[in-house]
Parts: sequence; structure tokens; C-alpha cells
Amino acid sequence: MAKYDVTKLNVAIDKLLATTQNPRHRFLLQAYSRHRYLEVAGRYEEIFAPEMMAPNPCYHFQAEGMNARLEGQEAIKSLYRMWAETNQSIFFLENEQVAVADNFIASTAHYHQQLWGPSLTFNKVTSHLPGFLSDHLLKRLLARTGLKADENAMYLYSSFIEMVWPYDDRGRLVGEDVWEPDPDKATIIKLDPADVLTTAESAKSLAPLIKPLPSFDEVTMAPTASKSAA
Repeated sequence: MAKYDVTKLNVAIDKLLATTQNPRHRFLLQAYSRHRYLEVAGRYEEIFAPEMMAPNPCYHFQAEGMNARLEGQEAIKSLYRMWAETNQSIFFLENEQVAVADNFIASTAHYHQQLWGPSLTFNKVTSHLPGFLSDHLLKRLLARTGLKADENAMYLYSSFIEMVWPYDDRGRLVGEDVWEPDPDKATIIKLDPADVLTTAESAKSLAPLIKPLPSFDEVTMAPTASKSAA
């Protein structure tokens, strides 16, 4: 299996930040970057800080005819908690493209996420799969690859996804809209134990990259480079 580097998770965001001067856009990109690092590090509680998350966020996931909705901080926090405890918070992105507007960030990428063996047995744990996955889709995928679910193993699910994250006027996350346009092209492999990245290991690697979020007012009131030069 190709080795993925969790510290490269936000390279596309960093690249866009380097050329973005609009203060509001810069704040959204920094919040987006921090959220993703915190999620993959298992530090999900910090995602729900008042300056980062709106009071009643709503996540939407659509794939394979499934339309899933997760609403409210407690429901979303429970999902993140489950992922962190089972090493399913670990994901990697390749060939990502990111765009930012006044009230949303859009992204497309080839996506890889670790899956916990019991999640593939289609029991109650199925509700804690990545939101765009359904038991129907996984059954088809496992049948196509010839894999059998092993409760003692970890897997890597790979696919192409498109995301839109809306933000309110204070730069707080309103939700996530995640779409997998072609799930039939997804792949899944069983991971060698040596290739499994634990949440604790990810947290250690990402700690130097997780920076405090600046003040929304200070960032958005700062003059742009062009105004400063005028």
C-alpha cells in the first residue's frame, strides 16, 4: 500500500492561503484547515468552540441513492467521538482543489479513509461509517473485491468526493455537504497492521501544525495588501 503522510492533509489549503488576500476568505481557510487537522488528530471537542462552529450545524451526505442528514452539535460530536476512538478519524487527500467564497469553501479530492472492521459487518456500528457510505454500497464493494469483513482488521476506503462547507457571517461552520459522485469507482483494501495509523499517532504528528484560530474581527478588519499600499 502507498504510504500516505497525514501532515500533507492541508497542502491545497496552504497553497490557496499563500495567494489569498481577502481577509474574510483567509479566515475561512484558516478555520477550514484547523477543523480538518483537529478532526484527524481526534481532538474533536475543539472543533465545537463557539468561534468555529455554529450553534446548530447540519451535515448532509449523498451517495448511492442515500441521502443522510446529521443535525445538531451533539449528534455530530458523537460521530467524531466514535471515529476517534476506533481510528476512523484518519483520512488522507490527494490531488485536492480548494475554492473559497464569502460564505463557503468548496473542495474536490481523491479521498482515503480508514475503516474499522466491525463497521463492515452491517450491524449497529454501520451508523458510524463515513457519512457518504451505506451498508448497501459496502456490500457491493466487498463482493466486487472478494474481501470478507474481519472485525480484527482495519481497511482503507478510497473514492473521489466533492464537498461544500457553508459558513455564517461570523465565519462559523454551518455544516458540511459531502457528495460521492461515482461510488462504483471506489476501492477498499485490507490494511496491514503496520500501515494502520492510530488517532494517537496522528495527533502527535499534527500537533505542531495545529495553530490557534485568529480573532475573526481582527482578521476581517485588517486592511488588504492592496489597500495598505494605496
